[in-house]
Amino acid sequence: MKPNLHNETTQRSATPDGLSHSDIEDCKWAETLLAGENRLLEMLATGCTLSEFLDALCRLIEDIASGSLCGIVLVDPISNRLKHGAAPSLPLSYNESIHGRPVNLLSGPCAMAASLKEQVIAADVASDARWDTYEWRALAMAHGLRACWSTPILSSDDTVLGTFAIYSREPGSPSAYHQHLIGQITHLATVAIEHKHREEKLRQDERELRRITDAIAQLICVLGPDGKTLYANRFVLDYSGLSLEDVMADDFRARFFHADDIERSQNERQHALERETPFELELRARRKDGQYRWLLIRYNPLQDEEGRIIRWYATGTDIDDRKRAEERTQKENLALREEIDQSSMFEEIVGSSDVIRNILTQVTKVAPSDSTVLVLGETGTGKELIARAIHKRSKRSSRAFITVNCAAIPASLIASELFGHEKGAFTGAIQRRLGRFELADGGTIFLDEIGDLPAETQIALLRVLQEGEIERVGGSQSISVDVRVLAATNRDLKAAMAAGTFRQDLFYRLNVFPIQVPPLRERMDDIPLLVTYLIERYAKKAGKKIKNIQKETLELFQAYDWPGNIRELQNVIQRAIVLCESETFSVDETWLKREKHRLSGSVIPLGATLAEHEKDIIEAALADCGGQVAGPTGAAAKLGLPRQTLESKITALGINKHRFKTRQADYAR
Repeated sequence: MKPNLHNETTQRSATPDGLSHSDIEDCKWAETLLAGENRLLEMLATGCTLSEFLDALCRLIEDIASGSLCGIVLVDPISNRLKHGAAPSLPLSYNESIHGRPVNLLSGPCAMAASLKEQVIAADVASDARWDTYEWRALAMAHGLRACWSTPILSSDDTVLGTFAIYSREPGSPSAYHQHLIGQITHLATVAIEHKHREEKLRQDERELRRITDAIAQLICVLGPDGKTLYANRFVLDYSGLSLEDVMADDFRARFFHADDIERSQNERQHALERETPFELELRARRKDGQYRWLLIRYNPLQDEEGRIIRWYATGTDIDDRKRAEERTQKENLALREEIDQSSMFEEIVGSSDVIRNILTQVTKVAPSDSTVLVLGETGTGKELIARAIHKRSKRSSRAFITVNCAAIPASLIASELFGHEKGAFTGAIQRRLGRFELADGGTIFLDEIGDLPAETQIALLRVLQEGEIERVGGSQSISVDVRVLAATNRDLKAAMAAGTFRQDLFYRLNVFPIQVPPLRERMDDIPLLVTYLIERYAKKAGKKIKNIQKETLELFQAYDWPGNIRELQNVIQRAIVLCESETFSVDETWLKREKHRLSGSVIPLGATLAEHEKDIIEAALADCGGQVAGPTGAAAKLGLPRQTLESKITALGINKHRFKTRQADYAR
């Protein structure tokens, strides 16, 4: 039995447990109402439309209250007129007639209830003359409606949202139970309408925000509370070359950001989202042209009235130029530390001979250009000093000067040293490393002993000279570098080209502006000046005062042919300063006597005689070691050279090391 709208009393007969039939029915109605309210709240939580919710609300009351016809009208806040909300059982023509009526005291019970913000009861429409002016009574009677109870739906701030009305085809007034139903339903209607208004307001705000953000020339993404991308402005799409669907996909971050940066920042980002406070990250983002650029991503939360985060707004600012400037500063600091740590022959080019003046003239002319320079000369003549002089007088003088001794680096590592490597490129490559060319970006790189460069690395160097691009070992991305290349060698590169160990095209790329540095024996006029300079330098370091130079010593210096060139002169003077116990500089003349080197010692100073007898010395060392190159008893250790350097020289000079192994076997027999 359902509560009837017309009869406010029901027969109360007792049941065996002492409850009346009326009490039992009340419990059933209450259970039905509670179950219906729960279903309605579930509908609201799962995102139903407002129309669907209000329709279900009316049907719930019509199901509980026998004979009822329910309707909900909303109030348009702009026009202040009624508009249809829900009325599943009322005649369509009646609903259409109600729609658009003004909110006043004369347009019917619903309009009056909205105007007065209080319940309006029309117990008998036939005898109620309050709405004759706008013919509402005639309209209701024409549709067989004899009673109408209209209750305003008020928001939390007392704004009229609409009205809830219960109609009947028989006259009658609401009972206490009916008022309870009406109170429950109007509360649910208020919750639903306000909730949908907030959603619509948020959608409207987001639409407006999207229009605004699309006009901003900055990367902007809207994220959900969990950090998932919900929207990206036009600038993000243009920058990345991705569609909005791509941006909203689960793999967006993997496609947009550099893999190393995602791995590095993943935990930091998750913890920051959980803290619910603004934060920022620096990440590399991939442009649509395939290049990665550094971005500063700032994350700011948007909270609702209750302080819950409903959105994150992430803005990206391109800081690639700043990062490059920072890296450049770091590179230059590294280069400066290397330059300070690295011992050099002397700080300035010392000499007044015609040959030195000619070299300085060449340096002055070539330095302002970006031409590649090839410095040629024997070991110890000061080729690096010439390269430094060129750099210091160039427009790149404020940038890094990076030196690489190609002969001192194993052939297997030279490419990584010059061009860098990616993480995992080879065993032991646990992280990305920048090569010397990237460290020299914007400045100058000096490749000493260029003649010892392996063939495969020569090809990579040729690409740098031709295209200004490098590729890290283990990488596939071309990296542009702006580097001036200066090279030096003590070898005969033309002979190396003839032997097939040095590329002809690379030689012509390097030999744009050759400078020949003469050996010290060809500039004997500079020896007095050089000796004076070096004595003053090393005496100061040793805390000694040297006022005089023995005439015999100076003559001895000029008579010696200096096979080790200025480096040998430097070492002799430094040793003499250490041993000097007076204010007069002198040396032991036995130091400057030429001796034929025996190969049975532990180390032979190959650099002093390499220019004249390089092939003979190497063959003699191989013969003495039975053709063995590596190891503590091999020819490389005996000659004081890295194994890779000796192997390169053996190949360049066309030496067959295997024939020495045969000889040793013959000797053993």
